Amino acid sequence: MRVDLLTREYPPEVYGGAGVHAAELVRALRASIDVQVRCFGAPRTEAGTTAYPVPAEFAEANAALSTMAVDLLIAGDSAGADLVHSHTWYANFAGFTAKRLHGVPHVVTAHSLEPLRPWKAEQLGGGYRLSSWVERAAFTDADAVIAVSDGMRRDILRSYPDLDPARVEVVYNGIDLTDWAPSNDADAVRALGVDPERPSIVFVGRITRQKGLPYLLRAARLLPADVQLVLCAGAPDTPEIMAEVEGLVEGLRAERDGVVWIDRHLPRNELTALLTAATCFVCPSIYEPLGIVNLEAMACGAPVVGTATGGIPEVVDDGVTGVLVPIEQADDGTGTPLDPDRFVADLAAALTRVVADPARAAEMGAAGRRRAETQFAWDAIAARTIEVYERVLGR
Repeated sequence: MRVDLLTREYPPEVYGGAGVHAAELVRALRASIDVQVRCFGAPRTEAGTTAYPVPAEFAEANAALSTMAVDLLIAGDSAGADLVHSHTWYANFAGFTAKRLHGVPHVVTAHSLEPLRPWKAEQLGGGYRLSSWVERAAFTDADAVIAVSDGMRRDILRSYPDLDPARVEVVYNGIDLTDWAPSNDADAVRALGVDPERPSIVFVGRITRQKGLPYLLRAARLLPADVQLVLCAGAPDTPEIMAEVEGLVEGLRAERDGVVWIDRHLPRNELTALLTAATCFVCPSIYEPLGIVNLEAMACGAPVVGTATGGIPEVVDDGVTGVLVPIEQADDGTGTPLDPDRFVADLAAALTRVVADPARAAEMGAAGRRRAETQFAWDAIAARTIEVYERVLGR
């Protein structure tokens, strides 16, 4: 069986969870089947991997249009595959086209949904209408749609009610338990500007509406004075949200110390040291299909305080591996809290409860590591993915 896996992100050009997923899934799948990777960007040296830059004619085009231009190149080169598997709307058009061009099945993995990210219109303009059309066409036409959580499956069927539920299957994201493991390195933590002797709450994520960073920054005003807030945050979606976050951080720093903002992409050894030293990890997302960052934190032994939305409750065992923060959300696709002040207060209270009891926090962190080991190992996830491939191929 030859599978062409189509993705925008692939190492070393990875900026989000979908890219991490693609890289780890490919590594696990290649133990059993032939996987050819077709990704965006600069040339790769990895065998069986081909990268495609944006054609010069589309270099100044709308981002959605240039994405579709790359997808056409990928679709043309997918001849000979038994099946194509696309990740995110960025590669969905390639899979959609390859299915028709070459007469092969198309499997889609949903890492997020365009109807539930309407703020992307700020980033893409008219391209958001294109990305939304691509996703809808690919999903409704795909031979199988893989959701990364039960919560994501429900979102898919709600967003695309014409989709046959029998074609939507759940295969979780996974975590590499060797690369992501506790790493006690106090010197590395100090080098990042964090005091390993003080309690710390760590956030890792892009600066985008769905990650809920502004709510966290407001909640941080209510935290105990000795608690450090460590923000590993970059790659803003728009200048507007970057300006909002900068203003909130500046205001927070005027009120308290221990606010550390790391805006560069941390190598894994530094990030695992930071997560290991953390009293807890926080995921204040208002939209999160699963949240690989939560798995990474759990694998490093950090308890997770996360919003009770999307797939997060399937990762965080409330009261055992962390704490879930309740939220009532608008049903207009934005996920905006109906009572933002209540959400901020509940988030602050949950974080305060965890950092106030370091021994209990350590117990939850250890339980999180065990949960990662038993529920989210990549070899099991690759096996489930191959089952989906075999079903659509009729084997």
